[in-house]
Amino acid sequence: MNKNAKVLSLAVGVAILAALLLAVYVFSGKSFVQPEFQKGMCYTTWSQNAYNTKKSDASLEKIKSINTEWASVLTTWYQDTCFATKIYSTSNTPSDESIKRAIDKVHSLGMKAMIKPHLDLVSTDEGGWRGEISCMREPDWKKWFESYKKFVLHYAKIAQKTNAEMLCIGTELASTTTAEHTEAWKDVISSIRKVYKGKLTYAANWSEEYLQIRFWDVLDYAGIDAYFPLSSKSEPTYEDLMEGWKRWVPEIEEWQATIDKPVIFPEVGYHSASGAARHPWQHELGMGVNMELQVLCYRALVDTFWGKEWFYGPYWWDWGTDVRMGGEQNRGFTPQNKPAQDYVKELYGEKAPR
Repeated sequence: MNKNAKVLSLAVGVAILAALLLAVYVFSGKSFVQPEFQKGMCYTTWSQNAYNTKKSDASLEKIKSINTEWASVLTTWYQDTCFATKIYSTSNTPSDESIKRAIDKVHSLGMKAMIKPHLDLVSTDEGGWRGEISCMREPDWKKWFESYKKFVLHYAKIAQKTNAEMLCIGTELASTTTAEHTEAWKDVISSIRKVYKGKLTYAANWSEEYLQIRFWDVLDYAGIDAYFPLSSKSEPTYEDLMEGWKRWVPEIEEWQATIDKPVIFPEVGYHSASGAARHPWQHELGMGVNMELQVLCYRALVDTFWGKEWFYGPYWWDWGTDVRMGGEQNRGFTPQNKPAQDYVKELYGEKAPR
């Protein structure tokens, strides 16, 4: 065999090996996707048509103006109680047309889009929130996962049609993501990959759910909705907040080393009110406006995670469809028209760490 023939034979062999390795990964549901750092914002409404308006277009333009590069577009379906098996849209669910318009607008502004479906309860009489959604009888689990698969596949198809860059396959469904339901979730993910070619993540609750999940291996990013409590003080200092993160970082790093996946925070935020670091996931009743604390909480999170080689960005909760939302007297999560907005603009204007 002459030299050229040997080179050709070697090249063919390498190509065949690469094809076989790719086939193995595709069959297993794994991905070769190169991680991308995401300067994100959660874009939200609980209205059928709010995304489908000029006001929404203007609000997305404002998001772009503060150097945001990724916008997650929220949509919410419902089930009656924690133990129901039927999942359905309501008048609070954004229409498909409005979601498509929002994603088209995001893309026209040069940003990238994630569709983030949520599942909430119509009634909380029999249980609290989505993290407690469960089934009392084993046959009902099959019905629930069939219903859930139809729900998320609906948005997988929209994500594919609109070229949305990422789909979040679920949010904080802690009672459904325990080890015994791993194969059911992998079936959902396999079905999604048949109709959607973009990146996939799951937004796990901060309180142990992210540790229990056994299907991170078939997703592209591991996601934590990072509402970790940081300080019991009503008005903690920056140093208090940094000290608060020291409680959680070793656990997060040990988990990340085990799953070996890039990590994003698909949802994280703080109220602009005193007590915001105590229970970041909920409103602290009776607490006064505190714009400085919201910024300090943002800073502490960024200073803790920005330099971690496995961390690929936050999505701040939340930004509404009206540019006038938020403001100096607003105690809610949004950074809109607050000092936190200025902080994000400066932060996102810097070069991504990776």
